[in-house]
Amino acid sequence: MSVLSVLDPAVTVAHAVVSSIAQVLPTALAIVLFVLAVRLCLHPLARAAARGEKARSKLAPKVAELNTKHKNNPEKAREALAELYRKEQVSPFAGCLPMLVQIPFFSVMYRLFTTPNDLLDHTLFGVPLGLHIGNAHGAGQFAVFAVLEAGLAAVGYVNYRRARRAAAAAAATQATPQPGAALMPYLSFASVLFALLVPVAAALYLVTTSVWSASERAWLYRGTGQVPATALAV
Repeated sequence: MSVLSVLDPAVTVAHAVVSSIAQVLPTALAIVLFVLAVRLCLHPLARAAARGEKARSKLAPKVAELNTKHKNNPEKAREALAELYRKEQVSPFAGCLPMLVQIPFFSVMYRLFTTPNDLLDHTLFGVPLGLHIGNAHGAGQFAVFAVLEAGLAAVGYVNYRRARRAAAAAAATQATPQPGAALMPYLSFASVLFALLVPVAAALYLVTTSVWSASERAWLYRGTGQVPATALAV
């Protein structure tokens, strides 16, 4: 059984929920409200992930110090790090599980807004929600895509600056730079390019969830002086 088939029941339920909301509100607004509701339900997981990331960030200077001290003895370095994490009662993977648990929910929403269904027959300012930019024609249709792309670009820029600060902070505590670290901030704009490949409904989903992610991170890390290492929005 494929992963896609396993998600089918959840996609059916999600479709029914959005369809119900669309009975009283425009479908585009129903999509936005549904995405916000899902993200609100996932917020406790985001908080758990943030706590784990903060714990790892707090230990980063000590981890770097141990790596430098035992750089010629990998086995000793592993033992020292294991002892550090045990003493501080922090897992080196703290926060990862809550992030992974959220993936199926994002996968369901992505499938709902990219797979042809009756929801995509509705419109946003007269533009079909199932329309791809390659099939667009006329100023009105391109304008809708332009607004969605601009929204994603704005969020991408915010995430880019956050990622640059995170990379600088990480570089200051690491003896050797991580491979590809300089390129990571630019992945913040991945959703801008990805939106060119999906229909209007999916682009609307990307804008909504990206704005939520950026706002959520700003709230969770407020007043801490810390910068989340994960700057990509999902």
